[in-house]
Amino acid sequence: MDWRERISADPKVCHGKVCIKGTRVMVSIVLDNLAAGESAEATATAYHLQPEDIQAALEYASELARDRVVTLPSEVV
Repeated sequence: MDWRERISADPKVCHGKVCIKGTRVMVSIVLDNLAAGESAEATATAYHLQPEDIQAALEYASELARDRVVTLPSEVV
């Protein structure tokens, strides 16, 4: 699956934030729920999404993380 089939950004929807296509559910909300320990199934149910929508959100986040370098502080030993 290509995440682009399920993710969109439209200036007329949620101020252009990246959303699950055809909804007003922002990808960041899906990711926040998963990061907080909510299961993919519970998140999909709560927001009336398909499992493929959750997977697309994860793939989108993975691609963003791959393309961006974040400098982390060094540990002092």
